[in-house]
Order: sequence, then C-alpha cells, then structure tokens
Amino acid sequence: MFRAYRAVMETHTRASGTAVGPLGLGSVLVDSLPTTLMTAGAPRRYTVEAVFTRRPEADEVAGILGASTRDALTRAGYAGVELTVSDRRLEIGGTNLEELRDGLARVLADRLAEVTAEVRRRQEAAAAEFRKTAESEHDRAAAAAALAQEVSFRPSPDRAASAPSSNGSLGERDESARLNVWADEGGHGR
Repeated sequence: MFRAYRAVMETHTRASGTAVGPLGLGSVLVDSLPTTLMTAGAPRRYTVEAVFTRRPEADEVAGILGASTRDALTRAGYAGVELTVSDRRLEIGGTNLEELRDGLARVLADRLAEVTAEVRRRQEAAAAEFRKTAESEHDRAAAAAALAQEVSFRPSPDRAASAPSSNGSLGERDESARLNVWADEGGHGR
C-alpha cells in the first residue's frame, strides 16, 4: 500500500506544479521544415514540428490526441490540422508557418494549458481519494486493534472461585501432564 501511495503522491507532486510546470511548446524545429519553403515549389501545407517544454505525461498525450482537442481545433477553424506526439515533439500536420503565426499557435498553447489543467484535476482527485481511503483504512485498523485489546481470556468470576487451590491441586497436575506431552512431542528443546 505504501508503494501505491508513494506513486500517487509523486504523480500528484508532478501534477501540482511543484516538480513540473504546465506543458507548452517552445519552438519550431527548423530542420524539420520542407527544404523548398519560401520558394516557388514550396508546399501550401506541410507538417511543422514543435518542441514541448517538457516531456508530456501519458495522460497529457491522450488529451492532446483526444476528441476534445479535435473539437477545439475544428471550432477555431483548423479542422484539417492533424496532431501527432513523437517523444518531446508535437507534429502539427496540414498547416504552415503563416497559419501557426496568425493564430493556430495560440489555439494549440491554450489547448495544452487546458489539457494540463484537466490532467492535474484528475490526478489531484485521485490523490485525494487515495488519501481518504488510506485514512479510512488506518482508522479501521486502529479500531480493530482497540477492539482486540478489549478481549480478555480470564475465566469468569464463578469459574475462578471454583478452581482448585495451588497446593498440589488437580489443575497443577493437569498442567504438568500437558507439559510432559508437549516435551514428548518435540516441543521441548532436544
């Protein structure tokens, strides 16, 4: 349970911004652009690769590639744009530098901020639920231990009064016989 708690808390720490900031895009990989760019033979649309500000988490990648991002791009007028995540790069297909400069870059930045916020909310909710479960389990274990402490294996008062006295009584002989059996069965160090 501790390992699972630590994993949730490490994810929570990353998600809370303490160890990691929001996911964003830094710059365009110029080497990935078509070599014919700004010539008469330049393609109208192509793939532009941009570098993430940090490695995206799996949940962030899912958010970037999910239907909500597709819907956001369509609403903003970029229905033909295709996104692919490749390690620390976002491949933005079906676009061009002018379109990115004139608004698509901001739409992508806003969507990445939304994705990060959504992932953080889910991680924080999971961490809170885990803490609640861990606290409940701790309380349950403490209650069980307290109840176990209340268990007493003393004879009832009427039985204790009828027990033989300790001057060679039947109780001592029975105890002696039990010890001998125990020794005979290997319970005594040989």
